[in-house]
Amino acid sequence: MPTNNKRMYDKGMVLAGLVIFVVVVTFPFWYNLGKAAPPPEPVLTEKAKAAEKCVESTEFMKAEHMQLLDVWRDTVVRDAKRAYINPEGKTYMMSLSNTCLDCHDNKADFCDKCHNYASVRPYCWDCHIDNPKETE
Repeated sequence: MPTNNKRMYDKGMVLAGLVIFVVVVTFPFWYNLGKAAPPPEPVLTEKAKAAEKCVESTEFMKAEHMQLLDVWRDTVVRDAKRAYINPEGKTYMMSLSNTCLDCHDNKADFCDKCHNYASVRPYCWDCHIDNPKETE
């Protein structure tokens, strides 16, 4: 008879331990539910505000700017082509330093805010300084 009581007692302890474990492990998720920080709004320079439109639409640039910069890099380096024609037919020079940073010259207020929020560390600045104004 004492063996059955021991088994029942052990099952209860195991079950209680599992419940406590699940509560402790999932507590940060429950505690922070609905408390996500809002995404930052990049600060536009006066030149960017005056231009009213980037090389592509705002939605495209927010979602796909890194892919666009990768295509630009590959096109310039591999094909020696420097002109980019957007869907509206306007031509831009494919240059992070001269085209992008010409309007978005405050890296801390424009680039870094969103990159820090998304916890990404782009490698652009390994080769490019913040705003060198290259001449070609």
